[in-house]
Amino acid sequence: MDIQAQLTIRMKKLGVLIRDVRLKTHKSLGECANAIGVSRGVFRSFEQGRKAPSLPELEVLAFSLNLPIDHFWGKDALSDGATSTQSHNIVRLTELRHRMIGAQLRQARMNAGISIKALAGQVGFPSSRLNAYELGQRPIPLPELECIISALGAPIDTFFDQSGPVGEWITRQQLIEKFLQLPIELREFVSQPVNRPYLELAKNLSQLPSEKLRSVAEGLLDITL
Repeated sequence: MDIQAQLTIRMKKLGVLIRDVRLKTHKSLGECANAIGVSRGVFRSFEQGRKAPSLPELEVLAFSLNLPIDHFWGKDALSDGATSTQSHNIVRLTELRHRMIGAQLRQARMNAGISIKALAGQVGFPSSRLNAYELGQRPIPLPELECIISALGAPIDTFFDQSGPVGEWITRQQLIEKFLQLPIELREFVSQPVNRPYLELAKNLSQLPSEKLRSVAEGLLDITL
């Protein structure tokens, strides 16, 4: 399957997921469009799979609907009950994220030792388009970003927002997901305030060098013998 066919399929799948989350969170097309700073027509084209949002736009959509960003790389439809979260200066945020992703993309390309011309040949995009992406002059549709970073051997999650309101929210969502994956008895233990000293002790021990930790363990062993 050629690259263009892969991009088309990815856009269609992404459109289905976007429409699903909008309907299941009971949001209008206009509300979602406003949330990420695009027109109703553009958002409709996202849902129909004719265009694809950029990663920053997708991050903001997930943030505004209180969804894990990983949902857009899954296959399952959304369950009911999601709620929206507080709003921020979306336009300024997405513009900044576009520039940051462009800089990350350029750094990843340089680290890989690939010229723009060579990369353009691999992914089938014009060099001028790749250059505009790196300079943050135009948003990168998510399927194209995935295609480019795949050619560079970089994982998509390294391009996720790591700071700012969206990045902080993504981090919280990931921590909650990891917590829910713990056995129920551990979750109950962690949830009890009285057990906080034990958790802090475990955290401090985990930060000790291996030799120091071995010394502590040997000391405890001597005490118990």
